[in-house]
Parts: sequence; structure tokens; C-alpha cells
Amino acid sequence: MFMKSVLRITVSAAVLALGGGMASAGNVEVLHWWTSGGEAAALNVLKDDLASKGVEWQDMPVAGGGGEAAMTALRARVTAGNAPTAVQMLGFDIRDWAAEGALANLDDVATSEGWDAVVPDALKAFSKYDGHWVAAPVNVHSTNWVWINKKALDAAGGKAPTNWDELIAVLDAMKANGITPLAHGGQAWQDATIFDAVVLSMGNDFYKASMIDLDENALGGDTMVEVFNRMAKLRSYVDDNFSGRDWNLASAMVINGEAGMQMMGDWAKGEFLRADQVPGKDFVCIRFPGTQGSVTFNSDQFAMFKVNDPEAQKAQKLMASAVMSPVFQSAFNVVKGSVPARTDVPNDAFDDCGKKGMADLAEANANGSLFGSMAHGHAVPASIKNAMYDVVTAHFNGEYDAKEAAAELVAAVADAK
Repeated sequence: MFMKSVLRITVSAAVLALGGGMASAGNVEVLHWWTSGGEAAALNVLKDDLASKGVEWQDMPVAGGGGEAAMTALRARVTAGNAPTAVQMLGFDIRDWAAEGALANLDDVATSEGWDAVVPDALKAFSKYDGHWVAAPVNVHSTNWVWINKKALDAAGGKAPTNWDELIAVLDAMKANGITPLAHGGQAWQDATIFDAVVLSMGNDFYKASMIDLDENALGGDTMVEVFNRMAKLRSYVDDNFSGRDWNLASAMVINGEAGMQMMGDWAKGEFLRADQVPGKDFVCIRFPGTQGSVTFNSDQFAMFKVNDPEAQKAQKLMASAVMSPVFQSAFNVVKGSVPARTDVPNDAFDDCGKKGMADLAEANANGSLFGSMAHGHAVPASIKNAMYDVVTAHFNGEYDAKEAAAELVAAVADAK
């Protein structure tokens, strides 16, 4: 999945200067779950960038696309008094650690480099806490994408769907053509990713009311019942072996022509690119039908834990500065499939899907239709997100009908508050 990484920086006795040349800046121990091919390729961009600044990378991958294992490991290390000096985090996890007083202040590097002027307000809601910078955003992933095999789409009529009825028509045609219409992995966060997109397709106001404001009428009303009805319809296009499948294996099904499409965030593009596939020729990228003009997002950010060692503090600022460099933001996101967290990065190096992603982000940011993704920890705190996960997955697996699921969603959110 997208990069959510735990980094521990162990700095040697060598002097580390933020702006100057350096022979040895020390070691960066990186605990992460970037284990798919496309993710590993993007990770190498960060490794190489830090190496050019004299920082040695020590890789410690943690299996598990959802990232829960890494967050559990982080909590254990903090409890044991062995807090890492830097952490790759998402959304409310950053806020939670900042509220505990655990994160270092990055105001000096942020001010000197003008971060406030180039980072969208929706991201700053997580990068800053109590008015102070506590994290450096490395990217913006948008989650309401559909990735379609071009040959399968051509065989299904050739027109990318723009609304729900057209989507169902394409899926039906793919099913008739003998392939799995919808590649999907039966994991709670993947179920929630599709759910997020279906909710957004019902309108910006409904997404905000239900996923962000947690309005009880929105969570349990007729529109939410229709969301669950549509989720059940999408489930009918998934193969029987989906349970537990990792997201990148679902991407591979689309790449190999075994499936017609996948509903997944833009980290999936990295898998297509690694397979030497070309946007528009081999695969098609569209917003989930009914959501064009709106974006649900998550953002990988580096948050720094408070440390006493002056050399470690310098290393933290060096990493934060490197992450926010426009040159790095371009190089990294070209490979990762995401778009830069800065609004001033040129799109020249990006492919057609990347250019579309950057344009969509700018449009949504300008129009007030850029929303934190519930499925990816940017709409509500983890306790509420996990409660929603349970209901969405139970419904997707046939435990509730649509009306029951909407009622359960109201109850689950109320209990989690």
C-alpha cells in the first residue's frame, strides 16, 4: 500500500550541517511496509536522495499493507522508552502523537523554506498541530481512482464510464466477455476504499456530512442505504478467491488481463508502470464515476519525535528539508504514482495520469472539494474509522443487508465516539 513508514535515525559523531556538504551524516533505520515492486522503486528514490546527503539507509520492511503492524510496533517502542526519532505517518496518527507532546517542532525549517505558502490547507490540517509544524508531507495520494485494462475496456465497448449506470454496463460487458470484472482484495481497508468512493459519488455534501461530520441522519438515511446497495452490486463482480488478497495482486490481475478494473488509490499506478504499461495505451485511469471534480486523499508525512541529541535533531531537519525539496517531490511522486504535496512543483516529468492527478488536486483544492479519506485515516480518528471498517466489511461479506448495514453504521460510530 501507500508508504507509511517508521524511521529511526541514529546519527554518528560526525558533524551534520543542514545546508552544506557532509562526509557522513549517520544512519537512517527505516521500518516500513513498502514491500510491493512499485512501492520499493519509489522508496529507492528517497534512499538515493538521502545517500547524496551523506545519510546511510538501513532497510527494515514490515509486511502488511494496512500498516497496523507498524503502528503497533511504534507504540511498543515508545512505551519501552525507545522512541524512533522520525516516523512516516498518516492523518490522525500525527495528531494523536502531537497531542501527547511526543513530536518535535519543525517551524524553523518550515519558515525558512516557506512551506505555508505551498502546502494545501487540507494537508496542513495534519502537518501542523496547535499552530506549529510537526510533520513534512511527502506526497498526496488520492483514493477515488479506477484503473482499467485498456483491451478489456475496448472489448466492453471502449467508453470509460462516467456515472453509475455506465459503470454497471461496462462491468456487465466484462463479465460476459469471460473475465473477472472487478479485481479486489478482501481486506478491510480495501473494502473501505471502495466504500469511500461510492459515498463520494453521492455528492460532496453527503460525503462531508457522513464521513467527516458524522451526522446521524446521513449515516443512517436512505442515501446511505443506497450506498450499501451499490456496494453489494459491486461485490457481485468480484471473484470468489478475493479474501485476504493483497492490493498489488489485484492490480496484477488487471495488468495481466485476468480482470477488467480495480478501484484503488493512485499507488496502484506504480504497479502498472513497473510492468512497463503506458497510460492510455495499456491502461486507463479515471475518477470513480460520479466523483470527477472531487478528491478524497491521504498524505504520507514524516513526523519527528522529540530527541535530546543535537546531532539527531539536525538529522531530523535535514530529512524534513529533503522531503520538501521540489526536485525530490517530483522525482519521488513520478515513481510512486502520487502527486507532490507542494503546489509549486511542475508537472513536466509526470505521465498523463499524473498530470490528471495534479490538475484534479488543484481543482478540488480551489473549489473546496478536497476531502480527507475516511478509509485512509484522514476523515475521522482511528477508533471511528475502525468501527466503520467493521460494518463495511461485514456487509460486503453478506452479514447485513443494506438497511441493516446503515443502522449498524450509526450504532458503531456512536459507540466509537
